[in-house]
Amino acid sequence: MTAVQSSAEGRGELAGVPRRRFRRPSLLVSYVVAVVGLYLALTVDGIVRTPVRLEELGTFGALLACGVVCVEVTRRLGMPAGVARDLLSAWWLPVALLLPPVYALVMPIPMQALLQFRVRRTLLYRRVLVTSALGLAGACASTVFHLVVPDPLRGAPQWMIDVYPGVPVAVGCAALFTVVNAALVAIAAHAANPGGRWRDVLWNRESLLLDVVELCVGVIVTIISTLSLFLLLLALPPAVLLQRSLMHQQLQAAARTDAKTGLLNADAWQREADTELSRAHRTQDPLALLLIDIDHFKRVNDTHGHLVGDQVLISVAGTLCSQLRDYDVVGRFGGEEFVVLLPGADTVEACRVAERLRGRVRRLAIPAEQGTIGVTISVGVSLLRTHGQDLIELLAAADLALYRAKQSGRDRVCLPALDDPRTPDAPEA
Repeated sequence: MTAVQSSAEGRGELAGVPRRRFRRPSLLVSYVVAVVGLYLALTVDGIVRTPVRLEELGTFGALLACGVVCVEVTRRLGMPAGVARDLLSAWWLPVALLLPPVYALVMPIPMQALLQFRVRRTLLYRRVLVTSALGLAGACASTVFHLVVPDPLRGAPQWMIDVYPGVPVAVGCAALFTVVNAALVAIAAHAANPGGRWRDVLWNRESLLLDVVELCVGVIVTIISTLSLFLLLLALPPAVLLQRSLMHQQLQAAARTDAKTGLLNADAWQREADTELSRAHRTQDPLALLLIDIDHFKRVNDTHGHLVGDQVLISVAGTLCSQLRDYDVVGRFGGEEFVVLLPGADTVEACRVAERLRGRVRRLAIPAEQGTIGVTISVGVSLLRTHGQDLIELLAAADLALYRAKQSGRDRVCLPALDDPRTPDAPEA
């Protein structure tokens, strides 16, 4: 499932600078403590109140074993930063629907522990939060389903063939599981980055499609489990193959993405930009390029530490994405530089967008050890056909404009000087 991402995950001491203590937003800390506290309280209460039944333990053990196999598949493929989706809910969901709520609360603990120690270590509070969110979501789905179908294991297969409640209620509870889990994690992600858009931490078209696939697989595994646990041996290979395919796609996407900011890396951005540039030449549409640099970024690292510097990069990247259109091409160009391609933008539109980005970044308040800090950006703007005909010329012109912005005092937007001899369209000396 989706987890809260961290740019500083697994980072040790950097360039001889010891890791500094980083004060997390109090709202995020309070929220995590509340969610984990509720989860632990419900889990302990469920363990005390729920009687042990061998049939339920057998079902739980079989589904847990299938989940362990899927974790092992994930371990063999590897899971670099940015890869956060799997099909483990296909095994958590049957536990929630078929067994008492306490099993849904307990199931994420061994699975997340395996992911932490066998696949990829992440910051402990994030792993605990994801575990709690999955447990609470499963308990909600389990409670609702058991209100309609009091004893699913002993009532099978009757509940599956009835028009009501039957399978439609199982599907509805599976959707409830997905929504509650996504909401709990999204609130934490938004609290960690208040400047980001809600849609970036909830659903887009791809994540929604993946959730539907997980829901369908989970309901199918639930039905199979009620018929016979031995049939899980038939369901496991297709589920493993589907998970391998999903992980492979994410690994390909991760190769195009800057792990720290989530933006396109320089190579991927150049490929996307070349495609847009070719289209603009073919249609004769305008196109603009913005080269963005964070002012005095080295001073931020030297004064507040590299973890705060990483948070500055993440916050600026999130602000850029929140202010741009879906088809604008934004990437991290290297260090503290970002680059944006604006299809269809003329000079006025490009400068308007650049000024809006500059203003939004100026209003950021990044948490640091002694409160919050603010940053500014300088932006260089270049236009297709005005300042160059290909990507190299546009980047060179934007770089000159960025140099002008820096020399003029920073925190401003500039176009290339027409009298600069290095500007592509400048008159000859």
